[in-house]
Amino acid sequence: MTEFFNSPLFGIILCVVAYQAGLLIQHKLNSPLANPLLIAIALVIILLKTANIPLESFQRGGDVITMLLPPATAVLASSIYAQIQVLKKHFLPVVLGCLAGSVTSVASVYGLCKLFGLTDELVFSVLPKSVTTPIAMEISGAHGGITAITVAAVVCTGIFGAVFAPLMIRVFRVKHPVAAGVAIGTCSHAVGTSRALQLGEVEGAMSGIAIGVSGLITVGLSLLL
Repeated sequence: MTEFFNSPLFGIILCVVAYQAGLLIQHKLNSPLANPLLIAIALVIILLKTANIPLESFQRGGDVITMLLPPATAVLASSIYAQIQVLKKHFLPVVLGCLAGSVTSVASVYGLCKLFGLTDELVFSVLPKSVTTPIAMEISGAHGGITAITVAAVVCTGIFGAVFAPLMIRVFRVKHPVAAGVAIGTCSHAVGTSRALQLGEVEGAMSGIAIGVSGLITVGLSLLL
């Protein structure tokens, strides 16, 4: 049994089972607050703590899943290709929307961190919170940030976006699907995009392209700080 806990298979199986449990709970409750990713994280933490399983044992399988993040993000290109004509028609608004969202995100985080007197290490740990995890980790690592904090910030931002983005779209009366998709992808990366895909094909495709564009913009902005 100890060998099983120390193998990558343990972490992989635990992630899959916890996420499936999250999907089941979301289906039963039928509430946007019951986010399956958030539920899965909570279940994994509870199990590791109650069973006194070292984080390092779980992380061996978690690292395998982390390697799948870049190709999983790249797969979003299929939905973008299906909406290529929409992208061509609204190319400039999409780019400008990503630029506005990325600048707002970086400026607000940087300003608040400096206001509260956080160290540069913590500043760059949370600065790329709105971009997808692989890009965020590279930005954080290149500037001396703590990647563990970066991953936590990215996950929290994504879950928050997935839960509240549809509500924000209704509150601010965003009618155009392109604007809605760009907004979701720019502020809450792949996790938000999974929610955008549920809203519609155009929203999902534009959210997917926003992940890449806003990621590139954020990389450039981080070099200026």
